[in-house]
Amino acid sequence: MIAVVFSGSRYSDWKLSENGQIISDFRTVGINPFFNDEKYISLLLNKNNTLINFAEKIKLIYFFGAGAFSPDKRQIVENAFHKFFRYSKVVIDHDIKAVALATLGDSPGIVAMLSSGSNAAYYNGKKIKENNYGLGYILADEGSSNWLGRRLLKDFLQGNLPSDLEKKFLHKYHLDQKLILEKVYRQPQPATFLSSFVDFLFENRSDEYVKKIVSEGFEEFFSKYIIPLCTKYPNLPINFAGTVAAGFQDYLRSVAEKYNLRIDTVIKDPILNVLNYFTNKN
Repeated sequence: MIAVVFSGSRYSDWKLSENGQIISDFRTVGINPFFNDEKYISLLLNKNNTLINFAEKIKLIYFFGAGAFSPDKRQIVENAFHKFFRYSKVVIDHDIKAVALATLGDSPGIVAMLSSGSNAAYYNGKKIKENNYGLGYILADEGSSNWLGRRLLKDFLQGNLPSDLEKKFLHKYHLDQKLILEKVYRQPQPATFLSSFVDFLFENRSDEYVKKIVSEGFEEFFSKYIIPLCTKYPNLPINFAGTVAAGFQDYLRSVAEKYNLRIDTVIKDPILNVLNYFTNKN
């Protein structure tokens, strides 16, 4: 039995497969080694009955996650997984590698992630070319759900939301300045809190304000990451994955057209394609 895990800061999607058949698929809270230590991950695994039931049967597990961008961060996940999946080989990699496998397989191209965070990279068909784009929710993540959430909250607190949208926001969340600042600056995992507001933007995607901020986020993402990559690695396919990319796919393609670029593929969740990739390899 093999397992594939694709994790952002908010959620982790799991698929367990045996002989090419999916045995179980489910979602847990996110596993991000930038925010979560080994103890936290171990506790999460030990609370899931499905994982407890299948732990000894899983012989190979692939984990792709936000925050797993360096050897020391990957080691945090690997240590927790090895203790729980005692009979498994464990492979840990960054989420952008999953996007590459899901959309390109073993072919080269430009890949991008727009979900709770954002990133982009050149993939040579085997490896992701190292870059400095994954700078996190404070210094980067342009166009991601936490970037959009931060923009939405800032406009709300500064009185810059359109009145009808402000009423909808207050009706849905019942937030005030004190509570927002508490959650952003004093409580753990502020990126997860910021990302949660993308649901409100999805619900109001036809609103002109929503279209404006989403398009601005995408334009920043293209100008800072996609354009330099396309300049350095021209004439390659461009593929996107993630909830934000898929949820605002029409806005994303419109922004690409402004730069005379064409996006080949946009998928919401790469995990099924990644599972199929490894099933065919093993």
